[in-house]
Amino acid sequence: MLNRIAIAAITGGLLTFPIAAYADAASQIATAAQHAGLAAAAPNVSQTHMHLHHAVNCLVGPKDGDFDKTNTNPCAQLGNGAFPDESNQEIKTKLQNALSAAFDGIASNDEATAKKNAATVKTILEAIK
Repeated sequence: MLNRIAIAAITGGLLTFPIAAYADAASQIATAAQHAGLAAAAPNVSQTHMHLHHAVNCLVGPKDGDFDKTNTNPCAQLGNGAFPDESNQEIKTKLQNALSAAFDGIASNDEATAKKNAATVKTILEAIK
């Protein structure tokens, strides 16, 4: 009987933590890479920009000044952003490179350039292990 009570207490306690308590930088990186791929394959530059914003939001998280509140955060239930949730400095450097390429893509109104930057973001993020 005591074991059942202990299990119920532990399980109940775990359910009270917000999802962000289980932050997973790897899942946020994978989701950002997915959106970078969607950006690279988008039918027009506005959708390329939109998906790049999604990727940026996954990387920086909602507390960062670069977070775009006018765009969706597909990583909202995955953590606080890949940067804040990642502790490995080597990976953070790669994330910064991806973020830089994403901002270059967002800044470009040339569809081919924006898509090329999106493809670069995808490649960088998918190479992170």
